[in-house]
Parts: sequence; structure tokens; C-alpha cells
Amino acid sequence: MLWFALQFITSFFATVFFAIVFNAPRRLLLPCGFVGAVGWIIYYVLFTYDVSAVTASFAGALFLGITAHLMSRYYKQPVIIFYVAGIIPLVPGGLAYDATKNLIINDYDTAIQNGIKVALISGAIAFGLIVAEMIFHSFFRVRRYVHRRQNSL
Repeated sequence: MLWFALQFITSFFATVFFAIVFNAPRRLLLPCGFVGAVGWIIYYVLFTYDVSAVTASFAGALFLGITAHLMSRYYKQPVIIFYVAGIIPLVPGGLAYDATKNLIINDYDTAIQNGIKVALISGAIAFGLIVAEMIFHSFFRVRRYVHRRQNSL
């Protein structure tokens, strides 16, 4: 349990530091850190319990997207501020580096395997964010429709 808390704290600070680099407003640094930490901890818990990296990345990105939308509504700021900083812990940069390194040293089999895994994880992250976006747009569309129907009666 202590290890999960350490993972949460580490990803929180990593996200906050990237939010600083990306020039996020000062008052949004802590919410950005929370968004990134939520996405990472979902990924890490699932990956620890033998869920594939692609599925864990999708779930992490989905929860990251939902949390980013909630923070965006609460702070009345664009959701992209939370997406850009929050996605950093999930990006498979180390694996992409390994794929490139293996390509350079002529280990093509490993390079192709790692490259395909990077592409699948990146696609899962993008798809998780898209699904979160669709959930929020659908929810608010239905809410607006119900509100209009109640007002017209």
C-alpha cells in the first residue's frame, strides 16, 4: 500500500513540474498534478495486477480524461490544460527509446515488437481520452435535453 502512495506522490509531482514547463496557470498546478496522478495510479494498479499495458493505459487515460473534465468544469478552464500535463506519466517514452535504440543496434525483432507496443499504448491513450470526451458530451447533451423538456412542460 505504501508503494501505491509513493507512486501517486511521484506522478503528482512529475505532472506538476510538466505543468510548470507547459506554462499552466499557477492556480491550476495542483489540480493538474491530481489529474496526472489519478491517471497514473489507475494504470499502475491495473498493470500490477496483471492487466496488459495497453488495457491499463486505456483505463488510465479514461479516468484521466474524466478527472480532467471534472476539473475543467470546476475551475472553468479549458480541458486541454489538464490533458497536456496529465498525460505525461502515461506516455510510453522509455519503451519508444528502447525501440529506437534496438533499431540503431540492428536488433530489428525487438525494435519492431517495442515499436508496435508503443503504437498500441499510444492508441489506447488516445482512445481513452476520446471515450472520456464522448461520455461528457453525451452526459451534458442528455442533461440539456431533460432540462428543456422539464421547462417546456
